[in-house]
Amino acid sequence: QVQLVESGGGLVQAGGSLRLSCEVSESILNFNAMGWYRQAPGKQRELVATLTRDGSRNYADSTKGRFTISRDIAKNAVDLQMNGLKPEDTAVYYCNADRYFPYGRYWGQGTQVTVSS
Repeated sequence: QVQLVESGGGLVQAGGSLRLSCEVSESILNFNAMGWYRQAPGKQRELVATLTRDGSRNYADSTKGRFTISRDIAKNAVDLQMNGLKPEDTAVYYCNADRYFPYGRYWGQGTQVTVSS
């Protein structure tokens, strides 16, 4: 069973930085895409950033230029560096792994990020 474990969340002031890490129980190259999503209270889960197996990156407009997704293949890990944090970035952040065949979508348990103004 695929397991994803996030770490690195916390409380930070606006303008500050945090780095989230996601450790996966198997090689991240087994998945077509890895990503980070977030869910704020009362809102739907939304995409933050994705990284495909071939190295292509995609960001939500709200995070472009401030957040960077990266991977460490040897450590089976995917990180999210968040700079210039804003109060509206406050949410639970989830690591995601997608496999297209056989289809599988996997989620971590989430890590809370709180940005104070």
